[in-house]
Amino acid sequence: MYTYYSDPGHAWLEVKRAELVKLGIADQISGFSYQRGDYVYLEEDCDAPIFVRAKKAIGEKAEYQEAYQDSTPIRDYKPYKKGRQ
Repeated sequence: MYTYYSDPGHAWLEVKRAELVKLGIADQISGFSYQRGDYVYLEEDCDAPIFVRAKKAIGEKAEYQEAYQDSTPIRDYKPYKKGRQ
């Protein structure tokens, strides 16, 4: 189960970086996503769908629970960059 964080303006799907690597999509994620520690927060419009399609391609669902905050700290995390950050 994943967590889908949202605020009044945007949303992100929290995924472990290792899973992006395992799925072979780590290099397809844009700088509109964020990262902190071992987690990547996939931007809802273009990056999260890449992850969902990759999971579907291997016969798995990307089930998630929603977590809303008026002001999320995700916007203060570092932008995603390919490779270990």
